[in-house]
Amino acid sequence: MSRSNWRVGVAGLGTVGGGLLNFLSDRPGFAPAGATASVTGVSARSRSRPRPYDISNLPWFDDPVALAASPDNDIFVELIGGSDGPAKAAVEAALNAGKPVVTANKALIAEHGAELAALAEAKGVPLLFEAAVMGGTPAVKMLREAMVGDDVMSVAGILNGTCNYILTEMETGGRPFAEVLAEAQRLGYAEADPTMDVGGFDAAHKISILAALAFGCAPNYAAAEIEGIDQVALLDIQLAKDLGYRIKLIASASRSDGGVLVRVHPTLVALNHPLAQAGGALNALFIEGTRIGRIFIQGPGAGAGPTAAAVAADIADVMTGASRPVFQAKASTLKPFTPVDPSKSMSRAYLRFLVKDEPGVIAAVSETLAEAGVSIESFLQKPVENADGVPIVLTTHAVAESVLTAAIDRIANLSSVLDRPRLLRIARI
Repeated sequence: MSRSNWRVGVAGLGTVGGGLLNFLSDRPGFAPAGATASVTGVSARSRSRPRPYDISNLPWFDDPVALAASPDNDIFVELIGGSDGPAKAAVEAALNAGKPVVTANKALIAEHGAELAALAEAKGVPLLFEAAVMGGTPAVKMLREAMVGDDVMSVAGILNGTCNYILTEMETGGRPFAEVLAEAQRLGYAEADPTMDVGGFDAAHKISILAALAFGCAPNYAAAEIEGIDQVALLDIQLAKDLGYRIKLIASASRSDGGVLVRVHPTLVALNHPLAQAGGALNALFIEGTRIGRIFIQGPGAGAGPTAAAVAADIADVMTGASRPVFQAKASTLKPFTPVDPSKSMSRAYLRFLVKDEPGVIAAVSETLAEAGVSIESFLQKPVENADGVPIVLTTHAVAESVLTAAIDRIANLSSVLDRPRLLRIARI
């Protein structure tokens, strides 16, 4: 459809919404189509909330659904957030009205992406969500466009800047999780309720979306295995570094003949690995294909400027008439991937536990692991001041997780072991 000016309705005026309004005000002719884009309606929870930009001349909608259905906009941008409620209702209203939708809402796409893709396909309009994953770093476009000539086998990386910031600060400052989290909340890196971030759920939404794009399937967030960073101890960060590793929250999706394994968990990454070098609030991602090989991208995963730029890129695609299936295949053919039983997956592992300072402890632990079929790769015993016992760290060769779990159960029952071993996986990336 050819237009000289595209009218944009924006629901949600937080950090990203404000960044988008400023961007379109400064650069209305940014898109290569030769047309302009201007905001012709806005909606948010509060009209009177102080904002660092002027909305007094923009039509205001108390109800985002009304904005989505309004005949006075050509593109609807949803920046409200949340998998249900007004965000989902507004997106459905816009699609039902035959309007292209651009969203940064990772929860909405991860949990309802297949049904929204079907609605968009039925109405013949785009549903775009570049900003939902890695903010201004083009992970979605990489998989949706650049990798269509390859067979992607895996994607893995750092997809949550809040967690990356916390883990980085714990390591560099030698401070515990709770202290760094409180600082992150004061600085605005973490929400007042940080559960979505530190619990791993935000990263799980994002990797579910990337898995759908990579493998041509429907998002299957419910099948993701999720572990956050709230139980990562400063002691583990210090001991992992002594072994030549750095702990990162890694989100990964890989496919095999048995199906797809999607998981988020704290992971030991070798200090010289590119993911270990991505500090602070950066995001980073590896994509591996059978023809191209491995691709690495890194960049800002949040923030007004980078994320608004990603939203603007999707608006530009609408203006230029770009058209692709939402998840690499027609919505009518999309099916959730078959999840792989994580207990059958193979990985190397880091085990840390406290033991009594007495003879024969190491021999008992080693014998128990050997009987369970777990091979030890390296061993570290490092006394720590004010510890209740002596910390023991083992790394293992690759072993099935079901075997490793059984071995941990047996070690935890040894009289010389003071707590249940802490398990962290070692990256295979």
